[in-house]
Parts: sequence; C-alpha cells; structure tokens
Amino acid sequence: MQTNRFVLAGTGSGVGKTTFTIGLMKALQEKGNVVQGFKCGPDYIDPSYHTAVTGRVSRNIDSWMFSHDAVRDIVARASKDADVSIIEGVMGFYDGKSPLSDEGSAAEISVVTESPVILIVNCASMARSVAAVVKGFQLLSDKPTIVGVIANQVGSVGHYEIAKAAIEQECGIPVIGYLKRETGIDIPSRHLGLIPAIERGELDTFFNKLGALMAETIDLDLLLALTKAPVLQETGQLFAAQPSQNICIAVAKDAAFNFYYEENLALLRAKGATLQFFSPLANEPVPAEADGLYIGGGFPEEFADILAKNTVVKHSIREAIAKGCPTLAECGGFMYLTEAITNSQGERYEMLGVIPGEVMMQTKLAALGYREIFGTASNFLIGKNEEAKGHEFHYSTYSGKHDTPAYETQGRFGKKQEGYQTGNVVAGYTHFHFVSNPKLVDNWLTACKKVKTYD
Repeated sequence: MQTNRFVLAGTGSGVGKTTFTIGLMKALQEKGNVVQGFKCGPDYIDPSYHTAVTGRVSRNIDSWMFSHDAVRDIVARASKDADVSIIEGVMGFYDGKSPLSDEGSAAEISVVTESPVILIVNCASMARSVAAVVKGFQLLSDKPTIVGVIANQVGSVGHYEIAKAAIEQECGIPVIGYLKRETGIDIPSRHLGLIPAIERGELDTFFNKLGALMAETIDLDLLLALTKAPVLQETGQLFAAQPSQNICIAVAKDAAFNFYYEENLALLRAKGATLQFFSPLANEPVPAEADGLYIGGGFPEEFADILAKNTVVKHSIREAIAKGCPTLAECGGFMYLTEAITNSQGERYEMLGVIPGEVMMQTKLAALGYREIFGTASNFLIGKNEEAKGHEFHYSTYSGKHDTPAYETQGRFGKKQEGYQTGNVVAGYTHFHFVSNPKLVDNWLTACKKVKTYD
C-alpha cells in the first residue's frame, strides 16, 4: 500500500522551509486532502503553525533523541487517516547532531521513514550555478531520495525558467514550482508571543495567502505524483495500551503553558494514566482528583500580570505540591514555580515561590540545543544511573541559591547541574522527551501510586 509522504528539506536555515510547509499544507487542504504535519528536531514553534493550519496535532520526530523504530511508530500512528504527510526538515538537509554524519538530520529522517524528498533552493543571484547546488546535495549521500526541487526567491518567471532548465538537465529531477521575491510573505518574526497569536487566529489570513500563492506557482498534481511512499506500520510496542493505573495527571494547558511533546502525553495515557487539563490563565484550580502535576513550557512571561493575580490556581498548585503530588515543571513551568518573573521591560511579577530565586527575561537566547539528561538518586522521575534526552530553548535566566539540582545535563559546552529538586518536585529548563526513555513514565506513575496510597 502507498500513501503520500515527503520530507520538505532546505539547503540551509532561512531558505523557506516553514513558509513552503505552511503554504503547501493549506494548498493541499484546499484540494480536499487531509494533511498531517511533522517536524524534524525539537522545535515547537513550527509544529504550532502546522497544527493551526491542518487542524491536526503536528508531531516532532528526531532520530537522535529516540530510536529509528520509535520515529517510524510516531509517523505511522499519526498519519493513519491522513492523505498527505509533510515532514518539515531542520536547518540544512544534512545538518544534524554531528558534522561527520547524518545523525539527527532531515536526511536521516527521510531514510528512516522511507520518504521522498523535495528540496528547496534559494535561487537569488544564481542561474546555471543553482544546478551545482542541487547536484551537490544529490552526491553527498546516495541514501536519501531527492525527487524534486522548489525554487525560492526567483526574480521573475524568466529567471525561474533558467534555473529550472539548468537543474532538470544537470540533475535529472523536475523543478515543480517557485516563489518570487514578494513582500508580505515572510513568516512573522519568532517573537515570544507568537504562539498566543497563532492560537488567537491572528495569522489565518497569512496562512490563506500562502496557500493561494502555492496553488498558483507550484504543480500540486506533480508534487503528489512524485511523493508516493509506502504506508508505515506500527510495531505495536511503544504505545501499546496498558490497563488503567487509576492515576490522574493534571496538565496545565493554555496560551501560557502549551509546549508538550504530544508523544509524552500519549505515553502517559498508554501506560494507564488519565490526563485532566486545567488553565492557570483562567484561574482554574488543579483538579481535585490529581495524583500528579505536569506544568510544561510556554510563555508565562507574556501573561505574567494575569498569572500573578490568579491566586486561586496559585494556591491550588502550592496545595497539590504540599500534599505530595509528584510534579514535573519544564521551562515555562519552572519559571512559574519560582518567586518572580521580570519581563524584558523590567516589570516584576510574583509567581508561586515554590522554588527559591527568580527569573529575568532577556532579548537574546539564553540557551538552545540538545541535552543528554542524567538522573540523581532522589529524583522520582529520572533516578541515579538513568538517562534520557531532551532540549533547552529559552530567553530567560534564573538566579537563586539552593543546593538541590534536579539532574545533570550534557550539551555542546559540557556537563552542568540543572534545575531544582526537592521531595516531589522536579523542575528545570530542560524539556524531557519520554520516548527517549519510556521508563520515566513508569517512574512517575509509581511515585504517584505511593502518594495515593498514603492519602
């Protein structure tokens, strides 16, 4: 059996991958297709675009953070009832964990998922030379299958025809369309309030415009003809449903706390937990039936004034922690549990005060990249001699004194102690991906059972 699935790759960052991904999703949707989005790597802003356009939760897939079988399982599971699956690449096509291999790259993902590749190339200031760029991507590895090219940043239809002729003659693959250097079609700046803007529907007009442009200048029928791929089958192991554990995990979910890997939630459910969502922004208390608490990443700084005033939810979280609910707080959740958040305008807002110290926003990135995570003996989630993988991405810095780090992380610049841990609270800037070590879910639910027994 075959379906439509492809990796939309670029020659580098900034070449237009997200623009074309969003536009093609919208254009294919308008043709009556059910479209499923995926994103290579840990990025959570691009999947938010995908989800907003398709109405289906986009998934992160990563061949460094978890096994190849897990990558295939996630793609198979999410695309079961989709007509077209679009996998947006990360950075340049061959860029991943190491400069010496394809590990963690979009190229590796294309091979692991048996997905043909559409390569986006920036044609600005080039004519025949653009064929050399495409040829180089074809020759670096014989494992991926590049089946077509999209030309971006062409100056005119004539310029496009020149680039198209050169690529098709020298590379032997079709050029299926283009976008001209137009104003007003750039992805909005990745400012910190972007996700809330998406959720409010402020970008719908932009999405519609992109879809219409793609339909005009890209041969969608040829795209679908080129991107046939085998239907992937789940192994049936990773997300196999287990009996109910009679455990409820309360999950903070709203415009302020919205970054959760979908597979983290799926694994919690598969292992028998029930999830109950609540909104700190709406001042909703932690559900009374909660045995555990999950406060994920997001943009609490954008709503710090509201969060500071919402005393009902603040009291209920403190109360849940005080009674022993095993609590995981990641990035935005970690910030929320500190004493205060100071935004980039210098305005300070009091938060929960569970964690000593406070955070301050800055205009430049404070941390970005993959993390290997090493546990500690007192950590209910990731114990001594246990490991997992995840990533950091944040603009804030933490200042505070304590001697109870939650875990140790390894990144590009070496190992460091990270986060805050005491009793039933594990908090820090690192976003865990449970697929990298599903035992973390077992550990969490076991901790919840122990507390439940004591009630």
